[in-house]
Amino acid sequence: MQGFLNLNKPFDWTSHDCVARVRKLLRLKRVGHAGTLDPAAIGVLPIALGKATRLLQYLPGNKAYKATIRLGVRTTTDDLQGEVITSQACAELSLAVVKTALSQFVGKIEQIPPSYSAIQVDGKRLYDLARQGATVAVPARIVEVFQIEVLDWRGGDYPELDVAIACGSGTYIRAIARDLGAVLETGGTLAALTRTESSGFNLTDSLTFSDLEAQLQAGTFNPTLPDAALQHLSSVTLPATSAQKWCQGQRIPLNPDDVSGIVRVYDEETRFLGIGQLEDGVLTPQMVFEPIS
Repeated sequence: MQGFLNLNKPFDWTSHDCVARVRKLLRLKRVGHAGTLDPAAIGVLPIALGKATRLLQYLPGNKAYKATIRLGVRTTTDDLQGEVITSQACAELSLAVVKTALSQFVGKIEQIPPSYSAIQVDGKRLYDLARQGATVAVPARIVEVFQIEVLDWRGGDYPELDVAIACGSGTYIRAIARDLGAVLETGGTLAALTRTESSGFNLTDSLTFSDLEAQLQAGTFNPTLPDAALQHLSSVTLPATSAQKWCQGQRIPLNPDDVSGIVRVYDEETRFLGIGQLEDGVLTPQMVFEPIS
């Protein structure tokens, strides 16, 4: 079995928990995931099966979320799973003011990841260092937010804002909640998070574990084809002799029109062979998925 599973991750499961469960259900050793989701988040978690684990690095990085931000509260983890650091009622806060502040978070922005995150500093995960009480200077990085749309606003002492966010890889929604609260001088934290899109997969097409188990029992489960998740890449087709040489690791002269960079490679029978790098008229193997004997 090889390909991708578009999993709807349940609440309070780590991404590693999900991989372990899929491995057990499918009786498959080679299982991996793209784009870690926090335990408190739900939604799209792409799971690679079999040889498709080697394709994870080539999936598109863009993601989309629906998030609830609670204002007036700061926590240690930048979400409701952490301890409250400060709490101050801000019933006077208006949606108009919040919308103006939100506009600062669209585009390429500098962001400091949460202290409780999977990022490594000096070979150690930030969440491990935070649990040990260590104080670590987390380096800022540039991320890109394409769009933030306000979905709902609930006023009160601790108002809540529902937003839809489309962003590039590496963006922390918890950090946006925290930083929005800082701009408003009220404090802010993430109250709920659903990932609606990730690496080309959509929530509407995702499977829960219950769905997966039912399909496995009925014998109807079919993973997404490996190359179906790579449609953002251009493709090239090789004649039989060239395809065989390419699968053996040889570089192939090739000059297709308007195609360069990382590409999907096929043979004349439309069989997906793997991933290549096309530069200066030469196609170099990067990952051979389907060898030809």
